[in-house]
Order: sequence, then C-alpha cells, then structure tokens
Amino acid sequence: MPDDFLIARNPEEGSTLPYLLRIPLGPNGIVLKARDTWPGATKVYCHRADGWPPDAEIVETLPVRSISKRGAAIDLVLNRTRRNRSQFVLTRARGREMIFWQSRQTAKQARPQVSLPTARAHGEVLDIVVDSGEKYAYGFSHQQAATVKRRLPIGDYAVFDDDALVATVERKSMADLSSSLLSGKLTYALAELAEQFRAAVVVEAPYSQVFKQEFTTGSALAEAVAEAQIRFPSVPIVFCDNRKLAQEWTYRWLGAGLHEWRQRAGTEHVVAALPTGPEATPRQIREWALAHGHDLPAKGRIPKAVRAAYDSRND
Repeated sequence: MPDDFLIARNPEEGSTLPYLLRIPLGPNGIVLKARDTWPGATKVYCHRADGWPPDAEIVETLPVRSISKRGAAIDLVLNRTRRNRSQFVLTRARGREMIFWQSRQTAKQARPQVSLPTARAHGEVLDIVVDSGEKYAYGFSHQQAATVKRRLPIGDYAVFDDDALVATVERKSMADLSSSLLSGKLTYALAELAEQFRAAVVVEAPYSQVFKQEFTTGSALAEAVAEAQIRFPSVPIVFCDNRKLAQEWTYRWLGAGLHEWRQRAGTEHVVAALPTGPEATPRQIREWALAHGHDLPAKGRIPKAVRAAYDSRND
C-alpha cells in the first residue's frame, strides 16, 4: 500500500459517513469512515472501517510529510501549503471508541482566545454547593468561590441563603442534552427547575452542535430545544463554547441569582405595602399551571392544589 493519505468514497450504502480515510500508519494502515474530507471549523466524526476495499473509488491522494502517534492522538502533516496539519483524537465514551478528526482551525474554534476575568461575582466570594452525584465537577479554581459537595434536591450547582435554595444550574453535554430531551427525561427536570427562584441549564457546546449529532437529526433536536424553552421560559438553556466558558457562565449566573434574591429580600416590606391587583382569571391560572407542568382537567373547576400553587408561586 502507498504511504500517501488516501480519501475514497464509502461503498457502504445508506451510511451517514460517506468517505473512507486510509492513514499510513502501521503495516496495513488505519482505515476510518468519515463524515467529510477535511475538518473545518468543526471536528469530523470518524469510525473504524473493516478494511480498505480493493476497488476503492479514490477521491484524493495526498502525499504525507510526517505522521506520528502520541498517546491517544495521531498527528498528520501533508505535503501541501494549505490545510496541511490535522490530528486524529481517539477517545472512549459510554463504553465505545470514538474518533474525531480536527485541524488547527477546529482547535482554535473549540478554545476561544479569551482571557476570563477573576473578579468576584457581584463583589463576593461565592459558596457553591456541588451535587454529590456530579462526575468531573467544576472546581471553580479560576473563580473566587468555595465549593462543598452534598446531595442537591435539583440541579448540579447551587447557591443558598441560609437553608433556602436561591439559584441552581443543571449542566449538560450536548450528547446528554440530546438524549434527555428526546426521551422526555429533561422535561420533568425542567418542570421542577421552573419551581425554583432561579434555575438554568448550561450546555458545554455551541448551538451549532445541535445539528451535528450522530444519533438524531438536527431538526428534531432543535425542535425539542425550542419547545422546552417555550414551555418553561423561566429556565434558560444556555449554550457555551466549551467546558471552561460554561463554568465561567455558571459562576457569574449563580452570583447574579444570589444578588437578585437579596435585593428582593430587602424590599419585601415595600412590596407588601402596595395595593394588590385584581384576582387572576381561571384562564390565567390554567395557562400558568400548564406551563409549569401541573396536571389539571381540560374543562371544569381548577383543583384547589393548583390554585394554591399559583397563589404561592412567588413565595
């Protein structure tokens, strides 16, 4: 076999990975199925192929300047002036191998060149509670915060005022967001999050990744995200470029939530003195109940429990 980097069409019908790549490494080379012929602003997902077909329809034959394997990465440098450096990263997720092909442009996109601030969130060092079930938790080492682990009633990260849960954040990878939204699991969590003073979902990926998932169509996931935001408008779903920025956003958002809580607590006597407005109509109560996941009949009287929940919604 030649020592060139080969790109061919995948003869497998109906495959979502339309190309074959042969990396000239080892006695027989490494053959992968791939989504594209070169990584651009985003990584290219790859999967191992059974072998290189003898009658492969070659798309490109690219001479290799150098190739080396370092741990779980394969560095490939082609003998051309543009788009010549790339890297294959081998990893495992959920018990199976995953391979991503990235270029320097991809890596730059994944790690935006920004300097994160070190200023305190609203002028104080936050005490952040991390759920004890959270794996690979944020350490907030760059931010001015102290963390403690214990079981949270909802969310993965939270701030408290004495025993009152003030603000909580549910962290999601894009794969987790996709599976939990489409299975309906996240819908129940959103209903519970909506009952908190402040709650949010942070995703460790840009919104563009919604359309690049392997096991679902982009339109289905985008529709599910939109429906969740319409149904639970008080719980924002925020997409950050990467884990580092998601941690920074979580820190700032928790600090803002605690600041808002204390500001409101300082003006309760003023609000209590204001004249009350007209009672809510059954239609208003019904719309609020449906938006917050309460079960109630389509017609007839509104159950007392639902009306009581509506009356105490701002308590």
